[in-house]
Amino acid sequence: MMDLLRFITAGSVDDGKSTLIGRLLYDSKSIMVDQLEAIERQTKNREEGEIDLALLTDGLRAEREQGITIDVAYKYFSTPKRKFIIADAPGHIQYTRNMITGASNANLIIILVDARHGVVEQTRRHSIIASLLKIPHVVVAINKMDLVANSQDVFNNIVIEYANVAKALDLKDVTYIPISALNGDNIVDRSVNMDWFEGNCLLEHLETVHVENDINLTDARFSVQYVIRPQTVELHDYRGYAGKINSGIYAKGDSITVLPAGLTSRIKSVEIGGDEVAEAFAPQSVVLQIEDDIDISRGDVIVKSDNLSPVEQELEVLVCWMDNKPLVPGNKYFFQINSRVVRSVVKEIEYRLDVNTLQKDYHPSQAVLNDIIKAKIKTASPVPYDSYKKIQVNGSAILIDETSHVTVGACMIQ
Repeated sequence: MMDLLRFITAGSVDDGKSTLIGRLLYDSKSIMVDQLEAIERQTKNREEGEIDLALLTDGLRAEREQGITIDVAYKYFSTPKRKFIIADAPGHIQYTRNMITGASNANLIIILVDARHGVVEQTRRHSIIASLLKIPHVVVAINKMDLVANSQDVFNNIVIEYANVAKALDLKDVTYIPISALNGDNIVDRSVNMDWFEGNCLLEHLETVHVENDINLTDARFSVQYVIRPQTVELHDYRGYAGKINSGIYAKGDSITVLPAGLTSRIKSVEIGGDEVAEAFAPQSVVLQIEDDIDISRGDVIVKSDNLSPVEQELEVLVCWMDNKPLVPGNKYFFQINSRVVRSVVKEIEYRLDVNTLQKDYHPSQAVLNDIIKAKIKTASPVPYDSYKKIQVNGSAILIDETSHVTVGACMIQ
């Protein structure tokens, strides 16, 4: 199975995010011929023999008219070494929710910095969001190096400046690459204009960054998505529990506990694609069969009996509010974590977080669109979970409006 890397780009307006992605796709020959022809017809500077690579990702009419990225544009491409899913996220503060949506399951974030301006307020804000979301790998792509004469001193000064930000936010794996997205320097091929730079070009780094250690294989968590009961003559007594392994390893004979009920049993078999296997691990999708006939349904979590996850009805969560209608203490929502959905009520807003400074505004009366808050939520029934810091996929949840069934909040359980 080919390795997959999910990454997101972020930066201030006009830092060149869309052009960077366009250059990656163009130079790695990942653009369909008809798509390329369409972009050539639409491009603004075709008289000069160039195409506007940003058009590959700026798909919305409003974005093209304003020259900004509003929505999260997803692009897919692959090289012989790895598959990639790119999320091109908006830079404006009023689209914080879009960035968090795009970054929520990313392995890596590329933060673009304009070489002429260095680290600016939006650079810090995007770095804070990367820190909040625990994105394991950070690339600081210092763009538009051609506009500062490809100066090594300018590059080094920005590296020193950003290193202070990374240290303050406890960002671990940070890589710095000088680039020119417009000219293609250090994107897919090494730049002859910056021969002083000895690191990998961007694509080389994306192909080789180690993401294997990002998956927690210690704490076994399996959320049941579907109960399979064919009830045919051949499979009269078959009962399998289908879902995706969020973390850890499952093997035949393992002692398991079903949460939140606390029922115990052993794994009778592990199946992938209809075939029985000795063991399976995150993030594989599997079917588990259990030795005992116990009550297990969609939303239950199967864990190892010697490594239980917490089960609570009162949770502390960081919430990115994504609705035009404010969140007010006392409001009720559906709370969904993986495949488990329960009713819930917001008991209290502890503080609002300023994503530019990390300052806390305690006990605000409400949260409005794009606010990030810490809140206390009480659920109608117990919820198995892990902290977002420990296991992201088992510590992520959403709030859903009970009337419209629209997602209104993205949660990180503390």
